[in-house]
Amino acid sequence: QVQLVESGGGLVQAGGSLRLSCAASGRTFRDYAMGWFRQAPGKEREFVAAISWNGSTYYANSVKGRFTISRDNAKSWVYLQMNSLKPEDTAVYYCAARPTLVSSNSKQYDHWGQGTQVTVSS
Repeated sequence: QVQLVESGGGLVQAGGSLRLSCAASGRTFRDYAMGWFRQAPGKEREFVAAISWNGSTYYANSVKGRFTISRDNAKSWVYLQMNSLKPEDTAVYYCAARPTLVSSNSKQYDHWGQGTQVTVSS
């Protein structure tokens, strides 16, 4: 089992930045691909970014060039740096983990954090 705890959400004005963090505990962190997903009210959960065990990164088109995912395998953390935030980025952001292979499909992730709220005001 992998336990995930997100932090770093909050309220920010459009154009601002936030850094989300996700602490992982349990199984060997480097055996897992990590992803960030988000869910806005009334909408389905959507892929934001993912990172493989060795640092290959993948992004949704809507955040490419604005968000950066990274990980620290020694400390078992994964981060999401969010710049140039827009009101449409408002959502609950979730950290997720799955063994080995990275994926943009939320159904393929086995472990989820509780989520952290990000609100971007216009």
